[in-house]
Amino acid sequence: MDGSDPEGLARDYVALGLRLGRVVPGLVDAHVGDPALARRVDDEPAGDPAVLRREAAALRRRLDDGSLDPARTAYLAAQLAACEVIAARAAGEEVDVVTEIRECLGVDVGPGDPDAYREAHAGLAEVLGTTTARLPGALAAFRDRDRVAPELLRPGLAAMTAALRERTRAAVGLPPDERVELEIVAGVPWAGFAHRTGPGRSVVQVSRDAGHRRAHLPLLAAHEAYPGHHTEMSRTEARPAAPERTLFLARTPQSLVAEGAAETGLAAVVGTGWGVWAADHLAAAGVPTTAGEGALGEAVEEAMLPLGGVRQDAALLLHGSTAADREERARAHLRRWLLIDDERAGRMLGFLGHPRWRIHTTTYVEGTALARAWLAARPEGEPAGPHFARLLDEPWTPDRLRHAASTTAGVSDTQSDTPGERGERYPGSVGPSPMSPTV
Repeated sequence: MDGSDPEGLARDYVALGLRLGRVVPGLVDAHVGDPALARRVDDEPAGDPAVLRREAAALRRRLDDGSLDPARTAYLAAQLAACEVIAARAAGEEVDVVTEIRECLGVDVGPGDPDAYREAHAGLAEVLGTTTARLPGALAAFRDRDRVAPELLRPGLAAMTAALRERTRAAVGLPPDERVELEIVAGVPWAGFAHRTGPGRSVVQVSRDAGHRRAHLPLLAAHEAYPGHHTEMSRTEARPAAPERTLFLARTPQSLVAEGAAETGLAAVVGTGWGVWAADHLAAAGVPTTAGEGALGEAVEEAMLPLGGVRQDAALLLHGSTAADREERARAHLRRWLLIDDERAGRMLGFLGHPRWRIHTTTYVEGTALARAWLAARPEGEPAGPHFARLLDEPWTPDRLRHAASTTAGVSDTQSDTPGERGERYPGSVGPSPMSPTV
């Protein structure tokens, strides 16, 4: 196809991503675009990853003709650069983990700062009313008290999902007729996963083995459903979207921004005080809790945020070294700084060690930092919900998000005001809402 056809170039990217997904299991999270294109790719023989790599490079060169606006060009360039590396690895090329993170996710990473982790421990000890010397025991006791009984996991999640759906509808906006179903599963290395099952439909699978806590339930429901992954997919599907935005690819800059947005969703639609808010809904659903316990759970989660990089450190230790004891070192690092037991560290290592997920932790760590900074830098007086909707609807890259967060009030010169771009399309998303939070 001629590179002077910008929409054709975008469709070619989608076809490439779908073809790559056939040779790289788990790469395609969802496709909500042209079903005829998806059927055509499905009917083709599986592609050669080396050929797909060359096709990705050729598509990147076609971007040089300037036929697309700068935001779309930057988005496609970043996605195609990731596709090249993903295809190279699928073809058998060795790529070190730091290079893979930089080329696939668009961020540079290195080991975290132990002094920052010590400071986080001091803050966490203050929240729990103890000393750093006694923090491991105090945190373990808190986690035990906060644990959700297995038989209450489904009703607790259902209550959080329903309550967050209403907050998301009011603050961000939802298309009509979207729905989420919950499914409790076992034997998986993750805590939760949102799968698109049809137009406006998702199933959120939640691990029964993850040892969920009351403070985690609102975070999990917000991340996977409202206003996180399900909301982004359903909004994209329901509105006129550029072809490239209809394809959700793991291990790409798009996935880093999507995970950051999902991790920030609770702050956007509920805001400070979400612990007490969640406790009210959980108690009404039969999950024993109090407002004081909800407030403490929120304070603990906020104090733990600076320790997010510990998981990324462990991934770098696990995949960035050939030392025979690298798994033991990664396990010890997780136990020391996250203050978890060996069983929990082992579950984390199961996820971090999986070849499919080895860089995925970075999407949470770096994506959350970028999304939180951007949300905090919104124009003065603008509710968080409509601002957050831009994260779901626009073609963000990590570089663009970083630049926007550092400019006046987080507004970039590539911001679009076309219908639907800022949330006007969906019920409950026009103008400030009385339920919109402040952060």
